[in-house]
Amino acid sequence: MKTNNHPGRWPERSNQSAGLDPAASAGHLDHPPRMGFFTDTSVCIGCKACEVACKEWNAVPEDGLTLTGMSYDNTASLNASTWRHVAFIEQIGRDPVASGAGYTEGQATADGARWLMSSDVCKHCTEAACLDVCPTGALMRTEFGTVVVQDDVCNGCGYCIPACPFGVIGRRESDGGAHKCTLCYDRIGDGLTPACAKACPTESIQFGPLDELRERAQRRVDELHDGGVPDARLYLDNPGDGIGGGGAFFLLLDEPEVYGLPPDPVVTTRDLPRMWRHVAGAAAALLAGGLVSALARRNGS
Repeated sequence: MKTNNHPGRWPERSNQSAGLDPAASAGHLDHPPRMGFFTDTSVCIGCKACEVACKEWNAVPEDGLTLTGMSYDNTASLNASTWRHVAFIEQIGRDPVASGAGYTEGQATADGARWLMSSDVCKHCTEAACLDVCPTGALMRTEFGTVVVQDDVCNGCGYCIPACPFGVIGRRESDGGAHKCTLCYDRIGDGLTPACAKACPTESIQFGPLDELRERAQRRVDELHDGGVPDARLYLDNPGDGIGGGGAFFLLLDEPEVYGLPPDPVVTTRDLPRMWRHVAGAAAALLAGGLVSALARRNGS
């Protein structure tokens, strides 16, 4: 794999349409396969090794030393100082037989409760609204198809924060800048695995070429269905969804809302072209009306 210091021709990549190849759309015409994360929540044990590894490698400040009241979830959500967030969802009194959900090994407790654990992260969307609204170019699309904030270019305007449909990006009080997961751009540029995936003891977080991960994920879903877990489903794996598919996608064991994820996310800037066309049309109509009025006054004088 190419490193940051040795430019050269990348290995052949799979055929992708221009719309599904964000690196090419951003001008990286000779680039590696699109890289990403597949997070299999069915084998997550909630150890938080990913959170710790992310903070250590990226020098992300701590923000989780207070009691949140959310079980063992000490970080609560993704933000400028939490780029990987392990959620703990306790489902009390759920009857796996009556619901037809089934449990994966190790999830059920003696009283019939179920724990769902999931390591959340930036989705590195194919159609990324944060990129659309950034006025300085601080948010950029890399040759790997990922989305990165350039700290030295960010002016702290915060436009990207409400633009993200997942609430991933935050602004850090210490420096005023926006921050989020980079998918360890510095590591993958040197052929290394991102810190969170490297640290995960159960391979719940898997890293690699996105096309390969999608195939692997579908096989895993089929395996769970055959094993009596019919609720297993993939989230953000579909290039036809509202964000063009995620560069990070997930295997879930319940509805996305249970994990605090939007069920049908849509790129928040999808209507901007239509809105600008309407603005341009209105401006043209006003200009034309002004010219007609001016000519009428001139001819009447």
